[in-house]
Amino acid sequence: MKKAVLSPIIAGTMNWGTWDKNLTFKEMENLIQVCFENKITTFDHADIYGSYTTEAEFGKGLSISKINREKIQLISKCGIQMPAHDKPTKVKHYDYSKQHIIQSVEQSLQNLKTDYLDVFLLHRPSPLMQADEIAEAVQKLQTEGKIIDFGLFNFSNSQTELIRQKIPVQYNQIQFSATNYEPMVDGSLDYMQLNGIRPMSWNPLGIVFREDKKKTRRLKILLGNLVAKYGLGADTILLSWVLQHPAKVIPIAGTVNIARIQSLQKAVNLKLDTEDWFAIWTESMGEDVA
Repeated sequence: MKKAVLSPIIAGTMNWGTWDKNLTFKEMENLIQVCFENKITTFDHADIYGSYTTEAEFGKGLSISKINREKIQLISKCGIQMPAHDKPTKVKHYDYSKQHIIQSVEQSLQNLKTDYLDVFLLHRPSPLMQADEIAEAVQKLQTEGKIIDFGLFNFSNSQTELIRQKIPVQYNQIQFSATNYEPMVDGSLDYMQLNGIRPMSWNPLGIVFREDKKKTRRLKILLGNLVAKYGLGADTILLSWVLQHPAKVIPIAGTVNIARIQSLQKAVNLKLDTEDWFAIWTESMGEDVA
């Protein structure tokens, strides 16, 4: 059976559309080209991004880029239902009925102008999800060649096991970074390694550049020293920290800054000294390891 082969770093598209950067499809085409030329060939989507508009704009950009579909990988998610200008939804909720999963995937395929998704994820767990019904929908989509691999988003170990009992799970997209290291100590990454589930990490830089706290101040001082030592940017060093975990975490980079995209691959090639890796964790915790 064919398996998706993803790039070591994934381009996250959540902020490409109306939720943030408001890029035109021509600007998206250029960004897709820049990512592709810098060995970032996997693009992470969800049906709700841009209030249900970003996928379609990306699809237009991809179609005029002339990039061979077989040389890139597309991820999308469904399950979150939220109010939008053309939606009857009044209360944000989750829907994992067989009908909704199938319809959502088919809509994503239409939006992205493709015949298949390399990876399809359930976008956050729902207390009402029926594992049997989910498995039926995923099996149908895989049999029809509309999705290759299947995974989850922010599912706990027990929630993942509930789904795994019915259908194989290849991925779980989680929040993991130097400042959000809980999956490393609560057993989540151990569980994924034991069960052949590849973690993806959203927000892999954590809050280092977003919030002013004692934790981030400590990290910035250390990172200043590491930047001088390795001759690379602080963001590159933080991505390398994530990549170095033996669970083989795939970071999702949401930047649209071309210079940063061009430097992302440096994180793949960087191996931090073991003491430097632990120093980053130590400064985040605010104490030495036990």
